[in-house]
Amino acid sequence: MGALRLEELSASNIVAANTLSLKPGQEQFIAPVTYSAEASVVNPETAWQRVALLDDRVVGFIHGNFDPENPHEEFRACIWRINVDAEVQGQGVGRFLATALAEEAKQRGFDRITVLWEPGDEGPEAFFHRVGFTDIGETAYGDVIGALEL
Repeated sequence: MGALRLEELSASNIVAANTLSLKPGQEQFIAPVTYSAEASVVNPETAWQRVALLDDRVVGFIHGNFDPENPHEEFRACIWRINVDAEVQGQGVGRFLATALAEEAKQRGFDRITVLWEPGDEGPEAFFHRVGFTDIGETAYGDVIGALEL
């Protein structure tokens, strides 16, 4: 694979980010239920949205949140959503995106990032564990809370 680069989500790449393909069975893991409730009150000023490009093709998207005052600790420095195109899954794009968010979190003074996921065989749990997240709890809805110490 060629070199990946990070770019802010913009009008020129949002359509590509919204049409990333998934592998069969992954649709059910797009966003945990708990994120839906929190998403309705997300402050656009705390959102960190980037795409991963391979050459000029969008191959991944990450939505992070940096809100040190959020009353929910798991949403203060977190991966809100991460999507990698089915064609390039397993080739380092997800790790590239998670690492970029972790580096941004460090620069902002955070000592860990979190993520929530719904457990399941086709879900993202194995990916998050491979990149260093450990399970630290569970939401009231049954989603796993993972944390990566920085």
